[in-house]
Amino acid sequence: MNKQTKLTILFFCILKLTLHLIADSHSGFQSDEFLYIESGRHLAFGYMESPPLTGWLAFIQNLFHSHSVFVYHIFPHIAMLLIVIFVGKITVELGGKNIAVFVTLFCLLIAPGFEGSQQPFEPVVFSQLFWVLCFYQLTRFIRHGYRKYLWYLTLFTSLFFLTKYDAIFFAFGLLSLLFFGKTRDALIRAKYWQSLIISFLILLPNIIWQYVNNWSALQMFHRLYETQLDDLTPTHVLRDLILSVNPIAFILMLPAFVFMFVNKRNKSLYLPLACSILLSVLFLTYSKGKAYYFFPIVLTILPFCGIFWEGLLLPNRKWLLYPLSFIFLIGAVLIPFGMPVYSFPHYLNSVFKHSPKEKKNGKDVLPIQEYISKEKWKTIMQQLQSVYDSIPENEKKDCLIWGKHYSQAGAVELFKDEYRLPNAFSYHGSFYTWAPVDNMPKTVIAFCYNDAGDDFFNPFFEEVTPVRKIYSDYASSEGWVVQTIFICHKPKQSFGKMKELFRKRIFE
Repeated sequence: MNKQTKLTILFFCILKLTLHLIADSHSGFQSDEFLYIESGRHLAFGYMESPPLTGWLAFIQNLFHSHSVFVYHIFPHIAMLLIVIFVGKITVELGGKNIAVFVTLFCLLIAPGFEGSQQPFEPVVFSQLFWVLCFYQLTRFIRHGYRKYLWYLTLFTSLFFLTKYDAIFFAFGLLSLLFFGKTRDALIRAKYWQSLIISFLILLPNIIWQYVNNWSALQMFHRLYETQLDDLTPTHVLRDLILSVNPIAFILMLPAFVFMFVNKRNKSLYLPLACSILLSVLFLTYSKGKAYYFFPIVLTILPFCGIFWEGLLLPNRKWLLYPLSFIFLIGAVLIPFGMPVYSFPHYLNSVFKHSPKEKKNGKDVLPIQEYISKEKWKTIMQQLQSVYDSIPENEKKDCLIWGKHYSQAGAVELFKDEYRLPNAFSYHGSFYTWAPVDNMPKTVIAFCYNDAGDDFFNPFFEEVTPVRKIYSDYASSEGWVVQTIFICHKPKQSFGKMKELFRKRIFE
């Protein structure tokens, strides 16, 4: 990698980091972030929704004892920068020069889907990182055949499985190594079976955790197919993918799909990689993956895109780089559709009205929920504080807050010290494993979204009194427009009995 290429990668790192820091200043937390932040306070070898690595990273961020968006986005920003660097390194490893790196990283920059998915503290950004790291090592192993690259591939693939279970789609693509004599021989020389044993030992604690917890990942996937994935159509997924990648970048990528397979100059390297990508795409399509599930695969296609266009531009058509750069700049207008780089009023007036409208439960969805998150949770915490302050002193001592959705309980746990609130619990998702034991207190403050109904808490208490309703005009669905706060007295059962009642309702 020459100095000019390094400067190109550095330029895009600085530009992307600047955009993400601006977005931090305009946003609050996504709902799912509260769950992953709280998982850092309950270290384990697995969680109901995901493998353990995100929780371990949350543990480190929790050491700052902060509830700042900037602090909790440290690791996502590091992951994002590493993605930029290693996508550039893959381009170089595949034979690309500076123009190829420039085209590749510009396509990455203007994709609103990448900007949005690489912003929050969730497994998605780390999944993209490990896919890129694994593909980089796969490229080096196919190119050089050295055993050390297989060991690197083994390590990163194992960590990938400890980050997000969609690593299975990347692992399926590795079957392409068996299709070609050169890579089969390299696997045998590298004693691939030793890598399989080591990988299994690394994953064994999480496998045991899944067994002990009734294979919760399978329960989650079953629920996901029931509520979301079964309704997806290939046309819908492709449309979302084109918009997320940016139509301009997608059009520029189209020749790369063919280029990977027909390029004769680097056939021994490109063809196994192309088959690996194709196997992952086919398996993911068969599994009815959402559009953003394909984002890591797109990251591995972008280097081929850059190399293809570099081949057209060099050596006699360098002048085409200028109109191509202008086209990229036009495509950059879609960045605010993926992340909050504008203020909320400016976004509503200039971006939201042009966004493709998606309805959920009869309501237009605000695509970037982080815009309203900060004020939304501030209002909820203030209302909870008001309700908590209103109950008698003798009831405050043992009072707890029950958040029906894990985001509600997670938000209370994150902000409780600032608003002088008691501890929160929930039976939704991983919060089920952290729920209290023994007897319930005489008084519980509970709150839920309107999709749960005002009678959700009635079966568990003798007295349930609604005391506050908080409205959110820009909620992500009609079922989340209203949050209702209740004061609940005289529980009908213990916490132990509650865990029995919710044992099969964890993902409800």
